[in-house]
Amino acid sequence: MCNENQTDVKEFLLLGFPSLYNIKYYLFSLVLFLYISIINVNVLFIILVKISAQLKLPMYFFLQNLALADIFLTTNVIPKMLQIVFWDVVSIPFFECMAQFYFHSVAGIVECFLLSVMSYDRYLAICFPLHYFVIMDFKFQLQLAICSWFLAFLVMIFEMFFIWDLQFCGFNTIDFFFCDFAPLLELSSSDITTVVLEDFIFSIPVIISPFIFIIVTYVFIIITILKMASLSGRTKTFSTCSSHLSIVCTYYGTLIAVYVVPSEGTSLNKFLSLLYIVVTPLCNPMIYSLRNQEIKSAIGKIFRKKDNKIET
Repeated sequence: MCNENQTDVKEFLLLGFPSLYNIKYYLFSLVLFLYISIINVNVLFIILVKISAQLKLPMYFFLQNLALADIFLTTNVIPKMLQIVFWDVVSIPFFECMAQFYFHSVAGIVECFLLSVMSYDRYLAICFPLHYFVIMDFKFQLQLAICSWFLAFLVMIFEMFFIWDLQFCGFNTIDFFFCDFAPLLELSSSDITTVVLEDFIFSIPVIISPFIFIIVTYVFIIITILKMASLSGRTKTFSTCSSHLSIVCTYYGTLIAVYVVPSEGTSLNKFLSLLYIVVTPLCNPMIYSLRNQEIKSAIGKIFRKKDNKIET
């Protein structure tokens, strides 16, 4: 409980990027442009997979869910961040701050699970090609996607029980651009030892275990690829995994750096957080689109159909 000279915090002040106040209008324009780009690129990707017959494959179904998670993640953080950049300091009510932390965490966990599911999909497709479509039917795809979302919401409900027990008294300024775990702990007047331990324990099934699972599946995938007799076959097969691997390395690398092994210095944590909140959601569909022949072919067919309609 707060003592007599302190009051319970009813709202927090988000400082955002104090060192960048001199260029805040340029930063605002850049972040707004990136946010609009993220929404447009991911929505277009979802629509493309939906309308294209040749993209009715398990991998693209999971990519649709990943695009939804990216939209969910950025929309939870960036609008408030734009306010902070424009107004320098923005207040956020206590309950809104907790809700932002909850939904931001849910979106991050969903992406971890989906990336794991996608690695399992590649494992089945490459290591067991004859049984792939029998195992990975639409019912199983749907179950994997629903479980990824459901478990993310469920895990964070349990974690929020520990967050709600924290006391916030007096000082209410958060030197960050959204309500994240570490900045909230810094403000708490409670003993945070249990919460930190609990968060590390929760990070094992939601961050570390999925990452290890991805590594193990790709070990088997690489072994299978190396056993292929044809060099062109090995190259083509590995190219189907390269996009997924690049996203995994970027996303999990930043997550582990921020949440599992927190670095010293708020500025570095802000940069790493921006990397997976802004850069990764923009790059995900672009990486798959630019490096995937099936998506390029689907886009080409759509443009050819439009050209034929115009000519007629």
